[in-house]
Amino acid sequence: MKPIKTLLVLVSVAIVAGVAFVWFGVYNIAADDPHWRATYSLMDAVRSRSISARSAAIEVPKLDEPALIRSGAGNYNAMCVSCHLGPGTSDTELSLGLYPTPPTWSELGVVDPREAFWVIKHGVKMSGMPAWGKSMDDRYIWGMVALLQQFPRMDAAQYQTLIAESPGHEHGGGESNVRVGANMPAAASEEWESAPRSSFEPPEDPMADSDPEAPVADDAHQHQH
Repeated sequence: MKPIKTLLVLVSVAIVAGVAFVWFGVYNIAADDPHWRATYSLMDAVRSRSISARSAAIEVPKLDEPALIRSGAGNYNAMCVSCHLGPGTSDTELSLGLYPTPPTWSELGVVDPREAFWVIKHGVKMSGMPAWGKSMDDRYIWGMVALLQQFPRMDAAQYQTLIAESPGHEHGGGESNVRVGANMPAAASEEWESAPRSSFEPPEDPMADSDPEAPVADDAHQHQH
């Protein structure tokens, strides 16, 4: 019986310590205060294994099609460059302020295409990485993955050329300035339009705002500093 009592005492102490740790705000969640080394290592291992396990069965399409890469360039420049930067671009407010620091374009260029697709589609909790699959069709996500695969061999001039030749910001999610197939050959555009749509099914969020009609302050979107 003594070992059992000892175990119960230890468990009780651990619970009390855990509650106190949370209640008294011991851990600093500020983005300008880095994680403890052990915390970061654990989170990094959890993130890496989670992505690897969930992306292993994804089938990668052909990623060297010029039309696919151009499509990815337009969307990447509109949706990703502020955080991950691009060839020839400088740090931004977002890239400097986010923690953990977002991987740069050069780091993204060596990521497994399956893992890149999964992360772009589903996002990563508590990292600032959105789940673009909520508004973006799979075919356009593959376009961005195709662009990432080109980064190791790309310079600033080539990046700007791809953006100029791209259809712009278009991914089937209600974005503005949509120009479907604007710079694609007719056959490629038809094939692009018939590609599979997104299979993303957003989960129910228990923390979601219960009043979607709540008014937004007039100055909510002003950018001043």
